[in-house]
Amino acid sequence: MHDSMVSLIETYNLIPPGSTILCAVSGGADSIYLLHRLYHLRPVFGFHLVAAHYNHQLRGGEAFCDAEFVQQFVSLCCTVQKLPQSDGSIQEYPAVSLVSGCGDVAKEAKLRKQGLEETAREMRYAFLYETARQVGADYIATAHHANDNMETILLHLIRGCGLRGLRGIPPKRGLLIRPLLTTRRQEIEQYLRYHGLPWREDPSNRDLTYTRNRIRYCVLPELESLNPNLMERISTMAQTVWEDEEYLTQTAKIQMGEIQQEPCGCSASAHLIGQMPPPLARRAVRILLGFATQGNDNCTSYHLEQLVALCHSPSPSASLSLPNGLLACREYDRLVIQHKQTVSLSEEIPLSMVGETIAGQWVITCEPTVYQGQTQGTFCFYLSQIKCPILMVRCRRQGDLLTLPNRPRKTVKKWMIDEKIPAHIRNALPVFITDGQLAAVTQLGPDAHFLPSKGELAWQIQCSIQTSHLQTQNSTYFL
Repeated sequence: MHDSMVSLIETYNLIPPGSTILCAVSGGADSIYLLHRLYHLRPVFGFHLVAAHYNHQLRGGEAFCDAEFVQQFVSLCCTVQKLPQSDGSIQEYPAVSLVSGCGDVAKEAKLRKQGLEETAREMRYAFLYETARQVGADYIATAHHANDNMETILLHLIRGCGLRGLRGIPPKRGLLIRPLLTTRRQEIEQYLRYHGLPWREDPSNRDLTYTRNRIRYCVLPELESLNPNLMERISTMAQTVWEDEEYLTQTAKIQMGEIQQEPCGCSASAHLIGQMPPPLARRAVRILLGFATQGNDNCTSYHLEQLVALCHSPSPSASLSLPNGLLACREYDRLVIQHKQTVSLSEEIPLSMVGETIAGQWVITCEPTVYQGQTQGTFCFYLSQIKCPILMVRCRRQGDLLTLPNRPRKTVKKWMIDEKIPAHIRNALPVFITDGQLAAVTQLGPDAHFLPSKGELAWQIQCSIQTSHLQTQNSTYFL
């Protein structure tokens, strides 16, 4: 008999030998089937199994009954397993442990001002990822099956999608694996009844106010009456589309050139992306978006088109606000995607001459030293201790003048334009003042008058951006 689950695991190497799998179990038929199958497949693939259940607290007492049911099922049906070997010995597999969690989804949805389904999903996956980290799981197995995949593709069609949406649910993405993606719901229920295994039914699964349920109980039966093999046809289509999408994405990745890390995001060549055909250009900016967000490349077609338009923009400093607190900017020939910064340096702040000073999102470190010559760096410089006994820090102001070593005197604005400092960060860069005179500007360096002589006592000033999205970005400048 063909085992679609085993075939999928083997085809995509979903469960490498020696790995630990965290199985998400809601108590419904699909997840009970997945857990029971994985429990018995441990001798076949040689992996360790842990179960996890999350209580969303959305169905009153029923939700707590689900949690109790899962606990009882694991303790009764996933006990120590002893199997005889060909040499007459007994191989013992440990009982499956269960990790449970809960959260007030309704309360959190109000705080986040978003829907219950979206909030429940986010909280559930946050729990699963954290549990996987705690138990040392290599992958998280979820019970999405063939019917779910077909429903998802139809949902994407209804809402509007490109090739990416027609791929359906991937068998493997990051830590997530879906071993049941080619298994039909009918097979699942037949297996559970044959083995006399119980499961819990969620009444909301038949609530026709949900679009997915209307597709499941109203649309799909009509479509399958026209073609009884509809699920197989859609699955084949999804696989073909997946291969096409992967090829286009990899081609875009090659043609867009190197992605560079930036202080609060990343950048790529706007020129190279702008030269691509539209299908590749859209995929290139999505790749850049995913790089900036550590994998979250979800984006509407509108924003993708706007990102591509930025690459064609004649303005060297055009910008675009994106969802989730992101900002896309043209920095001359670079397209930059980064987290928005809220740096406030409108008032003059005294600089601690030994140790750290927090100025907005800037961390400024000042240390006494003996000047041995200017070093290379973007955010570090030296200033003469003799000429700069006390320093203040603020943002630039109209009329600020700066004389860089061996270069003419210009306004800070003119220097920033000449040095191609992006317009959106110019007002955020710390400017250093001593006794009412401008001593240095971050990313430009010290004024020639305040540059120390070799062997002279000096202040070493280092600036870094402290952000919650990435680790602190450090570079060193000497004024």
